[in-house]
Amino acid sequence: MALRFQKRIRILPGLWLNLSKTGISFSLGGNGATMNVGTRSRTFTVGIPGTGLSYRVTLTGAILFAILAVVAVLLLAYFLAPDLIKPFLHAWQPKIF
Repeated sequence: MALRFQKRIRILPGLWLNLSKTGISFSLGGNGATMNVGTRSRTFTVGIPGTGLSYRVTLTGAILFAILAVVAVLLLAYFLAPDLIKPFLHAWQPKIF
């Protein structure tokens, strides 16, 4: 059995710094959808919370750039006009949970 080390540090709501013995990564998202960007891999995971069912895909450079661009635009818009962005951020979350 191998010894593992993992520590998650919350930076902002929905943004985590992950530390392990193999490297550092950042996770963005929460229940239902998470993007993880690290030194070894870049993945996007979509799942159904509470069921254990999920789908993970490795991100290529173009997809990663597009996702990061959308996130950057949303963050900028959130800081400039939070009342306009909050309904959008709540709308994408599944209503059944």
